[in-house]
Amino acid sequence: QVQLVESGGGLVQAGGSLRLSCAASGLTFSNYDMAWFRQAPGKEREFAAAISWNTGTTRYADFVTGRFTISRDNDKNMVFLQMYSLQPEDTAVYYCAAKGGSGVAMKEARGYGYWGQGTQVTVSS
Repeated sequence: QVQLVESGGGLVQAGGSLRLSCAASGLTFSNYDMAWFRQAPGKEREFAAAISWNTGTTRYADFVTGRFTISRDNDKNMVFLQMYSLQPEDTAVYYCAAKGGSGVAMKEARGYGYWGQGTQVTVSS
């Protein structure tokens, strides 16, 4: 079965950096758009970043403002989210997600059929 396993979360001070990783198995990884979403306490899950399966085209949420970089390694079946200049408002559970050719925009959670269990990112002020 398909598994997406995130790692790399943790506690960091404001202004710090983290690199999240997501290891995928059970799917032809190179055929899937991959994305990171996040959910803060008491808030809905929101899109953070995505990368396409074929051209490597990336999309970012407005709040990223150049601080995050999504990348993928199709040989290792992994996707990454490098985060810089983290702020307390970035505190959330970060989820990795995979989307097949659904025709839905990469920013739309409804297009993603596979999700990881999430990794906690906590940014202290």
